[in-house]
Amino acid sequence: MTDVADQLPGDLASAHAMILAERAARREAQALAARAQALNSHSDVLIARLRLEIEKLKREIHGSRSERKARLLQQMELQLEELEADASQDELAAELTARSSTVRAFERKRPSRKPFPDHLPRERVVIAAPRNCPCCGSGRLAKLGEDITETLEVIPRQWKVIQTVREKFTCRECEKISQPPASFHVTPRGFAGPNLLAMVLFEKFAQHQPLNRQSERYAREGVDLSLSTLADQVGACAVALKPVHALIEAHVLAADRLHADDTTVPILAKGKTDTGRIWTYVRDDRPFGGQSPPAALYYASRDRRQEHPERHLRNFTGILQADAYGSYNPLFKVDRDPSPLTQALCWAHARRKFFVLADIAANAKRGKNAAPISPIALEAVKRIDALFGIERDINGLVSDERLQRRQESRLIATELEAWMRAERARLSRSSPVAEPIDYMLKRWEGFTTFLGDGRICLTNNAAERALRGFALGRKAWLFAGSDRGADRAAFMATLINTAKLNGIDPQAWLADVLACIADTPITQIEDLLPWNWSLLTAAADKAA
Repeated sequence: MTDVADQLPGDLASAHAMILAERAARREAQALAARAQALNSHSDVLIARLRLEIEKLKREIHGSRSERKARLLQQMELQLEELEADASQDELAAELTARSSTVRAFERKRPSRKPFPDHLPRERVVIAAPRNCPCCGSGRLAKLGEDITETLEVIPRQWKVIQTVREKFTCRECEKISQPPASFHVTPRGFAGPNLLAMVLFEKFAQHQPLNRQSERYAREGVDLSLSTLADQVGACAVALKPVHALIEAHVLAADRLHADDTTVPILAKGKTDTGRIWTYVRDDRPFGGQSPPAALYYASRDRRQEHPERHLRNFTGILQADAYGSYNPLFKVDRDPSPLTQALCWAHARRKFFVLADIAANAKRGKNAAPISPIALEAVKRIDALFGIERDINGLVSDERLQRRQESRLIATELEAWMRAERARLSRSSPVAEPIDYMLKRWEGFTTFLGDGRICLTNNAAERALRGFALGRKAWLFAGSDRGADRAAFMATLINTAKLNGIDPQAWLADVLACIADTPITQIEDLLPWNWSLLTAAADKAA
């Protein structure tokens, strides 16, 4: 027995009407499905955005600066990016399907957009008004007002050729020919202007875009700049900028306290790549209220032998904040010439070893393969976090005030040492938590140096942040082509990252320095340093 609804009509008109009804019902169903999909995508975006805001607020309130938390926020931002794109796509699809149905179109509730900055130039495009009233046809129209819709637009990069003309004159009396001297160019034969050179340098060493990719992009814009031509300009700029680099190097090594760290950089060798190193030494006195401007110094090497930090810091005397890498040990020997450095180890490194064994969130994702949470490691993390809580409150105070406020830290550190020694005595040699405990106890003097000097920070995060660009960039440029290429990358990183630490635009600073360094007397080169340049620029803007 068949259902009445499944029976087909016997005449053509009824069949035609049934087909139209089926099509209308299908369009309604598609519109409803598209609307539901758009609504679900919008809900996913809203949830992801709120989760990201909650995590950022928790990070600000609790002051967590762990690498894991930073990677989590980056991952959440990437997920939000994809969800936003999906939601916009589903919204447009629902709008298109709703046009041929009775289903109401879905419109997302977006967060309020910030107004465009006032410094951007405005271009008025006026739509011609009708000359006659569309209702009655009268020509007696009077302007009542206007509605303005702002749209952000970008003008493609413009290339231009600057012709510098030097006129020649002859003297009617002595018949001598005179002509003004040629203007200085940073590179030989001077075909590239300072802004172009600064852009090439910034793209290569800050944005990690190799010269071959830059050359291809410029060719698509109608400007033929070969790889060898760009490389020639980069080498010439490195020579011109040496005086500025030398001053930054001297400024960093004159500090009372330095952060030191290194990271791997592949360097091309015969038929392979060697695992080279980029070393950084960061001067940042802001945590203890110092007035000296921050700066970062970089060096490159093909290996990680201890001779490299010994050579880099041969004239440095003061406090060295670093991890427990053995190559730094000769710097702390009593018989070191001119004097031994003071060792200050990083509590973030020590905490990380415990945190791996106490990471509840990571273990939950492993499921059946999860290792048991170590209660000793969890307790160690809590005790170390108490020290970090005190440090957050005293960050930026002068060294004497920091040292005074650290009396509570001394008590926590003393109790932590006694607790770890007691726990270690009960642990077997094969216990996973025994390794991080031994790591700290064997170097306890270096970890507690901060208790006697208010200038010392609890972590070496300043150096780790300074190396983050290399860690990200080496995936783009794969390897350094030679030892000199690695040295040049370290050279330019010193200039660019020092500018960033001082809160100025590295590309604008490089362009101005390249434009005027030839006309600057050697006694005034200090005016071109990032922290002095920013003051001069602000004064010039104020005078204008």
